Amino acid sequence: MSMRSVGASPRRVGGHGRVTGQQQYVADIHLPDELHVALVTVDCARARIISVDRSAAERVPGVRLVMTADDLPQPVPRFGPQFRDRPVLAVGETKFHGEPVAAVAAETKDAADEAARLVLVEHEELPPVYTIAGALDPAAPLVQDPALRAGDALAESNVLAEHRYEWGDIEAATSDLVVENIYAFPMVTHFAIEPHAFIAAPGEEGLTIWSSIQHPYWLQRIIAGLVGLPLARVRVIAPDPGGAFGGKQHAKFEPLMAFMALRAGRPVRLVLSLEETFQAARRNSAEIRVRTGLRSDGSITFREIHADYLLGPYADISDRVVGKGSYPGNGPYRVPASRIVARAILSHTTPSTAFRGFGAPQVNWAVESNLDEGAKALGLDGLQIRLRNLARRGEKFLPYDTPADGDWQQTVRRAAELVGWDTELPAGHGRGIALGIKLGPTTGLSHATVRFLADGSVLVFAGTSDMGQGSRTIFAQIASEEMGVPLDRITVVSGDTHVVPYDQQTSAARSSVLMGNAIIEACRSLHGQLRDMAAQAYGLDPQEVRVERGVAHLPDGEVPLVEVLQAGLGTLGGELIGNGMARKEAEPDHPLGGTAAFYELNCTAIEATVDDETGEVVLVRHAIVSDVGRALNPLQVRMQDEGAAIMGLGHTLMEHLIYDESGRIRNLGAIDYRIPTAKDLPLEVLSDVVENADGPGPYGAKGMSEGALLCVAPAVAAAVQQATGVVIRDLPLTPQRIWEALDERRRSPSPEVVS
Repeated sequence: MSMRSVGASPRRVGGHGRVTGQQQYVADIHLPDELHVALVTVDCARARIISVDRSAAERVPGVRLVMTADDLPQPVPRFGPQFRDRPVLAVGETKFHGEPVAAVAAETKDAADEAARLVLVEHEELPPVYTIAGALDPAAPLVQDPALRAGDALAESNVLAEHRYEWGDIEAATSDLVVENIYAFPMVTHFAIEPHAFIAAPGEEGLTIWSSIQHPYWLQRIIAGLVGLPLARVRVIAPDPGGAFGGKQHAKFEPLMAFMALRAGRPVRLVLSLEETFQAARRNSAEIRVRTGLRSDGSITFREIHADYLLGPYADISDRVVGKGSYPGNGPYRVPASRIVARAILSHTTPSTAFRGFGAPQVNWAVESNLDEGAKALGLDGLQIRLRNLARRGEKFLPYDTPADGDWQQTVRRAAELVGWDTELPAGHGRGIALGIKLGPTTGLSHATVRFLADGSVLVFAGTSDMGQGSRTIFAQIASEEMGVPLDRITVVSGDTHVVPYDQQTSAARSSVLMGNAIIEACRSLHGQLRDMAAQAYGLDPQEVRVERGVAHLPDGEVPLVEVLQAGLGTLGGELIGNGMARKEAEPDHPLGGTAAFYELNCTAIEATVDDETGEVVLVRHAIVSDVGRALNPLQVRMQDEGAAIMGLGHTLMEHLIYDESGRIRNLGAIDYRIPTAKDLPLEVLSDVVENADGPGPYGAKGMSEGALLCVAPAVAAAVQQATGVVIRDLPLTPQRIWEALDERRRSPSPEVVS
């Protein structure tokens, strides 16, 4: 039977509520008797806390609680997804601009804000480290107390961790050309439209947390451990986030809210401003040195990568970002000998965390740019050198990992075709092409429950957070496909740890694969029950009945599953319940703890022109092609790719956080921090997918939605280089930076200028 729902692009589940404003986000939720919370901070990154005087704040009418570190259990509890290094409130010393020293809860937001301004924090400003060079200086202050890192050989340094991956013999490799340079990637903020928001409410049954978090079950575990409650008495309600991109993966201020709610005995509520959100999370910046050996035909003989990623003062999930992002740093190419050294470096800056691409855009910017420089030196173009080295299907291009899981040449050739790679370029135009690869989940666990109700409608219970990627639509399509029920009779329930079964996390493009497979298993559990029900209802041996994709095949014909259900349930009604699970086990001997479930591979090709007078880049054509296995919802797949591509233009052309000498962010907020707008969009965006049904997910799907961001920067930079003759190795490619390079070229006899 041909598929009816999967492979189509039905109207998005929840889409109407998002575009009409009817959807309720955490910031829209109010509880009876709630208190409003405001944070107390000091106006520098690093300061020794001498004293906190709350007396004036406590006299403000409506103030019910002023909490400092002294009011918390001692020692002050710490939390984090990798290391328990972040205190609920600053202890002894602030570590970043915006770190709360105290918090005020009051009857109104105005009262809380007024009282927060009246909390007097006597402090001594201390010199911060907010660059990689500053953090690595032997004279630099330690960001973390070595006592927090007992037994760590690196505890007396600002290097949190070092990751090393190596294979082959670099020293023995023979090359006709060696290309070596350093490339810089900026700090950027996630800039989700919805701000971070948190509510905590105590009750007879325990504690309830409302959060815009991506990983509600992970948060449940963190909170339960901090406040000493069993998991069953900590409920996390996570409405669909209004954008996240990794910035809402892990706990930020939920622990503080939990302690304040328990202390006050009332619900407490905190909604961050955009400026505060900038101070809550960011992407890691990085400096990456790449050294590549090449034969005259463009074949790679070896590569060395030394990557320094700048974290904030606490690990969050960033050390995992560094390790997983750098591990496939060579890209989808065969590299016979390689050495990768990646360091996670602490600093007094906004804490960094996961961000769409999970460390891969940083190293990919450097490696792809380095490859382009090698190609130019050898007289090859960007397409030729990539096809020369690209791994073939089934080839083990990463020695310890999953072989190449797609026919990636199809992806590359299609992107080149879309951008008109072999056609003549107009004067002043340039083209660039780049590849990006990211590992899918290395471990995973998703549970799903599907209820087939007496009227033939379906409830799907799945713990995945739908933050804009359209997961609830995909899950409804899968259930429709398997049960033969129209989409308008299917409801997907998510976002409540007391209601939906466990899902490990919503990240790594895992949901369509892991949760999708769990939903299929739940549906097929129902198929087994319906086979037995059909046999009983129609007087057959169960072996005579075959159930698949919405119908029961009987000896004398087909019967829709809805009819089988109703015949079997009879006048009593009721329902059938199916449970499913998808699990990817850890592999302790693997460098990352597990092989990739799949690869996200994207090829991006760009045509651009540059205004010589201003340095402004205009993208004439932006082509995006991803290897997706199977596009379960083609429109959503294309929109995810196009959204990721436009997001990638941010760190490529304009986005970067700027710090002053006190470690304060100078460009807080939407006015001083530029993100792409309609003015910055490519004149033409062309997106396509390669489908070979060769993924591990439902109907051969692979995870996707991050790939099209990975290689925007090197593709644009290559196009700029061809159009202007200037090579720029520091992102973003701002008009000022390009203009300065062009001006230097005009004054230099060299045909090519490096900036």
